Amino acid sequence: MPTELVFRDDAYAQEVTARVVAATPEGVVLDRTNFYARAGGQPGDVGLLRWAGGEMAVADALKGPEDTVLHVPAAGAALPPEGEEVTAVLDWARRHRLMRMHTSLHLLCSLIPGAGVTGGQIGADKSRLDFDLPEPPTKESLTERLNALVAANHPVSERWISEEELDANPGLVRTLSVQPPRGNGRIRLVRIGAEDAPVDLQPCGGTHVKRTDEIGRVEVAKIENKGKQNRRVTIVLAGE
Repeated sequence: MPTELVFRDDAYAQEVTARVVAATPEGVVLDRTNFYARAGGQPGDVGLLRWAGGEMAVADALKGPEDTVLHVPAAGAALPPEGEEVTAVLDWARRHRLMRMHTSLHLLCSLIPGAGVTGGQIGADKSRLDFDLPEPPTKESLTERLNALVAANHPVSERWISEEELDANPGLVRTLSVQPPRGNGRIRLVRIGAEDAPVDLQPCGGTHVKRTDEIGRVEVAKIENKGKQNRRVTIVLAGE
């Protein structure tokens, strides 16, 4: 049975009540979860599973078989009994930083139009995108423009399209190394900005903030040459 992904509808759900479907040292499967499973460059969430008889520290969240999420126990952690009702508690400070970072990378992508994204990684301390680009803008220029988008307080929303709609609009896909997940017939689009004039619109399964001013000030920490036309842009949350 697939795990219900609560974060798809509510990325701000810090705690949810769920029931244990299976529990092994490889991971605990719940019927529903607020934990994001590692994918698309975004790390899996960490936190706790609490129940009447104890608690389990979650060291990672991974994709399991048949569209389930594996809540990976920390070393030596006790497992909850199958069928037990648990409360899944996120490490919210970490998750929220990842949400801010992820949305920031979408904004960064919008500032370098036409350049394919060859790689990327989201982290709580720093994040990066690699662009197929001979000459990138300067750090100072990107930082200024990025923070202007943040301060504009654009709304962040989502909608779903069919795989056929995506195929008819290949320009929506910026990533050259990874394609949007397929298989259930639907693709999730994340939009930043107004529906009739989006700042950014692309397929994404990750978690994001509701409005861009929630990100806070961002700084382009460095731009590196990683090949003939591969430029790595690293960002950090300024002053944190």
